[in-house]
Amino acid sequence: MRRPIAVADGRFRLLASGTLLAALSILTPLHTSPSAAGGDAPVRGSAYMGMGVLAHEGEQDRPVGTRATQTEGVDVSSHQGDVAWPDLWASGVKWAYVKATEGTSYVNPKYGQQYNGSYDVGMIRGAYHFATPDSSGGAAQADYFVDHGGAWTGDGRTLPGVLDIEWNPYGASCYGKTPAQMVSWIREFVGRYETRTGRAAVIYTSTSWWKQCTGDSDAFGSANPLWIARYAATPGTLPAGWSRYTMWQYTSTGPIVGDHDRFDGTLDQLARFASG
Repeated sequence: MRRPIAVADGRFRLLASGTLLAALSILTPLHTSPSAAGGDAPVRGSAYMGMGVLAHEGEQDRPVGTRATQTEGVDVSSHQGDVAWPDLWASGVKWAYVKATEGTSYVNPKYGQQYNGSYDVGMIRGAYHFATPDSSGGAAQADYFVDHGGAWTGDGRTLPGVLDIEWNPYGASCYGKTPAQMVSWIREFVGRYETRTGRAAVIYTSTSWWKQCTGDSDAFGSANPLWIARYAATPGTLPAGWSRYTMWQYTSTGPIVGDHDRFDGTLDQLARFASG
């Protein structure tokens, strides 16, 4: 289970001498990755869904209870290792997304246990791709995703692939791209994914990243379902172009597996969504 990145809070500290001094802590600027701030960057390939969101936006109070019209899910990556799928199923989790790929060089070594294991206990499952727009083009990454676990089939148990596009854990928050360049990159990815699979990719993001890095583009709301990331009691304001969310990642500190999500609909509606 992952833990939020801790930062100094700049409050007064009582020193050993007993003198109360104002110790001004130097804070990493908001929306800056560890490497951009001069710290150690994580290893390429190690990113997971919500990594940048947690580091930049933190976690607030989670929702209490589950609405009857929403269906509980989880998202996992190699960080979870071999997942106890029967325990998750027994706890009420009915769907799962598994990290398949990152960039054009990383494949999740736990993909098989996670993707097939969730299916074997009865879950509806799908795959996601962690985007690194600074490493290669959108079309190339979509091809790599489809070729390494991100394909879709209309069997009612396979969810459409997800483009995980969020705060860059390796460097500049927007991967060194202008808003126009980022919109173009996303358009390349989702266009190629739909051409290859016949399904529109889901876009996972946070509203704050979307506003900063795409200029709050409204170019995708009519075609691509939204998976909103916000670790709080409500999903909050959505990015431009979307009037509703399809999925909501609401916490990174859930039981059994940290990242928990809700599909905005019943289990039957989820199955219809999977079928296309």
